Amino acid sequence: MKKKLLTPTVLFILLSIFFNLGCSRYPLLTNSVGADSDYNYLIGPGDQLEIFVWDNPDISAKIPVRPDGKITVPLVQDIVASGKTPNLLAKELESKYATYIKNPMVVVIVTSFQGVDDQQIRIIGQIGGGSSTIGSSGASSSQSGTGQLSSQMGAQSNTRYRAMSLPYEKGMTLLDIMTKIGSIGQYADGNRASVIRKIKGKARRFRVLLDSLVEDADMSANVKMAPGDILIIPQAYF
Repeated sequence: MKKKLLTPTVLFILLSIFFNLGCSRYPLLTNSVGADSDYNYLIGPGDQLEIFVWDNPDISAKIPVRPDGKITVPLVQDIVASGKTPNLLAKELESKYATYIKNPMVVVIVTSFQGVDDQQIRIIGQIGGGSSTIGSSGASSSQSGTGQLSSQMGAQSNTRYRAMSLPYEKGMTLLDIMTKIGSIGQYADGNRASVIRKIKGKARRFRVLLDSLVEDADMSANVKMAPGDILIIPQAYF
């Protein structure tokens, strides 16, 4: 018995159904889908700190946060900085310095941002090429320090997937993410992109419409991001 081949029209319809079913597995991300709590920046490994001790310039210092999350400051030696707000770290330093200084006043300023992993925006998948790593302000890796790209995007142009992380900025949107990563890959399917967000301690997945946002200027697709979001940009079906 001769097998009957699918006509191009039928094949197109079946592929369209399959594509739409794949896209509809996850709800669309909207601005009403919130994060677990209000955002407060937490110091992370790789951050650069300026510690100012009032009227004590000899022990004021500009120091990096080590990979183990600690800093070394005069008189105090090692103290954990990662996972703390600048204000909390300043209060702890005041308590330590009180042994040596009468009524110490400490200010902690973060001058280069990376933040803790749980607050970073991570992007993985079909990310467009480039020649340098990207930092919190779009600077090259030689200027911005550690940890922004997990791959050198220009040097690995044949890599199937690329990944990078960005410090979260309050009020950051999907369009802000696009301006920082520069572009998505030639074969990316922007309207099948998704965001994994932790809500009430549980990871949930939502669709986002990158193609609609960029190609159609559909600003309703410009949803707000949240600390710790993971943006996944898949390859298109062919």
